[in-house]
Amino acid sequence: MDLGLSGKVALVCASSKGIGKAAAVGLAAEGAKVVICARGAEALEATEKEIRGSGAEVLAAPCDVTDHEAAQALVKQAADAFGQVDILVNNAGGPPTGALMEHDDGAFVKALEQNLLSTVRLTRLVVPGMRERRWGRIINVTGMAVKEPLNDLLLSNMARTGVVGFAKTIATELAADNVLVNNVCPGVILTDRQYELSRARAKMLGITPEEELRRREQRIPMKRGGMPEELGNLIVFLASERASYITGATIQVDGGLVRGLM
Repeated sequence: MDLGLSGKVALVCASSKGIGKAAAVGLAAEGAKVVICARGAEALEATEKEIRGSGAEVLAAPCDVTDHEAAQALVKQAADAFGQVDILVNNAGGPPTGALMEHDDGAFVKALEQNLLSTVRLTRLVVPGMRERRWGRIINVTGMAVKEPLNDLLLSNMARTGVVGFAKTIATELAADNVLVNNVCPGVILTDRQYELSRARAKMLGITPEEELRRREQRIPMKRGGMPEELGNLIVFLASERASYITGATIQVDGGLVRGLM
């Protein structure tokens, strides 16, 4: 199946490793030009080298997406290098675990900056060009907690659910311009974030992180965690011409873990 991505320009956030890297590699394999960004320069350079080695066009741009000026500079770098941004994959690391009284006001503000406002800002920067060209794809990486909130992820539940509300609203606003907006919800995908969560929960339970991860995997109908590429494949599809009638959707990739009907 030709996904119609050859020559499209994709900006993928937090793409030096994990889900973001899987999305960037997948888009590059389909012929897209990719702009990758992350805060850590060393891992970013390694990913750039890997993608360039496959024959794809790639630009690596160190960036903290919570910094508005840095986000503006990132989009400008992408436009200067490749002329435009056709596909935006909003992605950022998750905030820390903890219950209500364990966080001060600053933690709530930081979570919103990291997961919600970074999405809003980057989206606002790329939408005018997408509208002008009457083609665009915006995919937001959230989490399964937007469908089934998790007790120890208050900050993530709050901020990422805000992303879904934002996306659903602008999906309606932008649909007539052929700018499609969707959310993907990773379940237990085996990334650094999942191992971080396993360590935090294991400490509370007095078990090893490996035992905690196995306990979580046993609750998944498929009895295993997912690989980043398994979520990356969905992102690539939603970015493509073949997903031309999908917008405003929030789709989980979780091995059947979320039990809700929608």
